[in-house]
Amino acid sequence: MTEPLSKPAASQGTQRHRIQTIALVIIAGGVVLLLLVEARFLLASLAVAIILFSLTSDAIDYLARVRIGPVRIPTWLASIVAVLLISTGLFMMTSLILSQLNTVLATTLTYTERAPAAVASLFAWMGPEVEDAILSAMRSVDVSGYLRTMAGQAGSLMQGTVLVILFVGFLFAEKIWFDVKLTSLMGGDAPRVARTREIIGTIMHRVNYYLLVKTLVSAVTGAMVYGICYAFGLELAVAIGVLTFVLNYIPNVGSIVATVLATLVVYVQLGEPAPTVAFFLAAGTIQFVNGNIIDPWLMGRTLRLSTFGIIVSLAFWGAVWGIEGMFLSVPIMVAVMIVCSHVPGLRTVAVMLSREGLPDTEAGSGVPDPSDKASDAASDPAPTQLSRRSRAG
Repeated sequence: MTEPLSKPAASQGTQRHRIQTIALVIIAGGVVLLLLVEARFLLASLAVAIILFSLTSDAIDYLARVRIGPVRIPTWLASIVAVLLISTGLFMMTSLILSQLNTVLATTLTYTERAPAAVASLFAWMGPEVEDAILSAMRSVDVSGYLRTMAGQAGSLMQGTVLVILFVGFLFAEKIWFDVKLTSLMGGDAPRVARTREIIGTIMHRVNYYLLVKTLVSAVTGAMVYGICYAFGLELAVAIGVLTFVLNYIPNVGSIVATVLATLVVYVQLGEPAPTVAFFLAAGTIQFVNGNIIDPWLMGRTLRLSTFGIIVSLAFWGAVWGIEGMFLSVPIMVAVMIVCSHVPGLRTVAVMLSREGLPDTEAGSGVPDPSDKASDAASDPAPTQLSRRSRAG
């Protein structure tokens, strides 16, 4: 009599435990999301510092192994030089962005009165009623308020730069103890330590390669757009080139925003449809070729990220961290996918984030790549005959 009663009791206990687990996960997720939003400035600065540290860490290790005659460059000296170079580069980049942004804001104020009529005239072919409605809607937009908001956000850029430099300095200071801390954290388990190092190395390799390729493609795109703006005689040619370079770091959306903004500036300044259409076609062609042909060709199979996953990551981190989150969405997604691919319980997440459902097919991961099998089969046209010959011998 007790056995039939114990089974429902056990099932009720299991169901209660499952409900409690789900509730705790939801509560923990809400707390983490709240912390991400409230500490966005610190966390975004820390993420940028980690990326810069990973970019220069391999170079420092290489310099530490180089010998100039009998003299060997010490690691601490290479770290100090790296911090100084990063600080100089960040301050120069921040100053350039702020100066160009101030130029854009100052020039935009002079175009504020002309912009509504210019934008409304784009819809003149739809009739005077539509043109008047768009003109009224454009005049109701508080452009000066948006400009003040942008200026306030730009003012915090220098503060973020100083905080990133401090974080990078502390990371380099702690670099010498990283292996010791990792070994202690893993309880001295050598296989786990090696596996963790492999995961961290894979994340650093893929993120570094992504950023290097993205920087190259964005720089070329910005220079080409600047050349077009200069050919059209635009006052904001340099600013539009710098803006294109920066916005191209935002995947998928950044190039579209940069092209639309540049086209609006062209139309507001020139006021003629024909040059505006010509500029839009030229800039759009550059963005399409560089973003959809050259960029994927250089990336190759390094990232293997799902396009839909990139859009979801862009939307999520943009909502949580704003513009900083949009810039960091792809590196964070790469790290999450690699970590999940090495955790059996989270491998489903890695498969969903990957492009082909094979998140860990990089060399050295131990998982074969189907394309590699196909290439091997193509290079060996008769594997079965060879195996039969070997068995016969």
